[in-house]
Amino acid sequence: MSVDDIHAAHARLAIVHKMDVRREEYLDYMTFRRNMRPLFMEIWGPLLGLKEEWAAQGATPAELDMSAFRYRQPMEGSVPVNTGWLGGDEEVVLEETEEYLIYRDRMGRRMKLSKKAATLALPMDHPVKNMDDWRQIKHHYAFSEARFAPGWEEIARCHLREGRVVTVHIPGGYDEPRQLLGDEGLMLAYYEQPELVHDILHTIGETAYQVLERVSAAVQVDQLAVHEDMAGKGGPLAGPRQVREFIKPYYRRVWDLLQARGARLFKQDSDGDMNAVIAAFLEAGVNLMYPCEPAAGMDIVQIRARYGTQLAFWGGIDKHVLRRGEDEIVAELEYKIPPMVRTGGCVLGLDHRIPNGTPLAAYRFYVAKAWEIMDREAARLGLQ
Repeated sequence: MSVDDIHAAHARLAIVHKMDVRREEYLDYMTFRRNMRPLFMEIWGPLLGLKEEWAAQGATPAELDMSAFRYRQPMEGSVPVNTGWLGGDEEVVLEETEEYLIYRDRMGRRMKLSKKAATLALPMDHPVKNMDDWRQIKHHYAFSEARFAPGWEEIARCHLREGRVVTVHIPGGYDEPRQLLGDEGLMLAYYEQPELVHDILHTIGETAYQVLERVSAAVQVDQLAVHEDMAGKGGPLAGPRQVREFIKPYYRRVWDLLQARGARLFKQDSDGDMNAVIAAFLEAGVNLMYPCEPAAGMDIVQIRARYGTQLAFWGGIDKHVLRRGEDEIVAELEYKIPPMVRTGGCVLGLDHRIPNGTPLAAYRFYVAKAWEIMDREAARLGLQ
């Protein structure tokens, strides 16, 4: 089996995202300009194995791809340009068992991918330990015309015509150096090799700026997106000091450009407890965070009370309550939904993939009850 075969198998987890909310309404709602009818979505869908569980419980094909359920969500349109790693060798399988696949990726890392329990491979080694290593691979982050896919401008304009949120992406200010050095290597480098981290982020930032300067000059960009995944239950792996010293200059270099040209949302994806660094990331320009995991202490009601309209959300509903019975589902929804409907700026949904062991009946109940509460609250507030 090849790496592409594994990725294709995992692609079966994909769900149908139907466009319900046009970009103008979504952007106004998420930036607290207008509070309209609530938004509700399934962000990622099931974990590996859950579709098989639901099929055995009588799920229809439309339930398995989530198209049977009622959502109200935006559609985003990504501009096909590359602001991160470019090039490298083809991926090569090194070892395979019934349980896992080990392959060498484009960065030269050995990657281990579970065939049965994971959608992401984990690196077993990393290409950068010092400045000399970084200089050997730095060219992969250099600006070039190869970063623009054929037809990118027309694709972006099509997104606008079709009412999609025009979205561009940059590598994570924590995540990309982590891909190069590893978590431990990066955390040590903050103190022992700060010039290395600064140079990595400066290089990536300059290339992202050049790419997105051209994009935003040609078409209206609505949203900047970044993937970090830099926290767990114990908190973030970089603290406010590191965010302000290393990540903030990188973020602001790109965000200031796009915001000056009309971009309205800077969306950050990070699991885990981000409470300690929310203020620092707000300073860096972030105004939308997701998926806001309650099990890690991310309570969107409390965060909204603290930061108000500075921060919008996706997610925030505890995925684990779906396995605990209807009473806990109702309690979670009655706690989270009314304040979010009242204040706006939140696409309600589960805080990550739907865990295995979630009964199909429980998910059906969850969606129906969520809409019952959202419709009740919207009617109470007279939202249109």
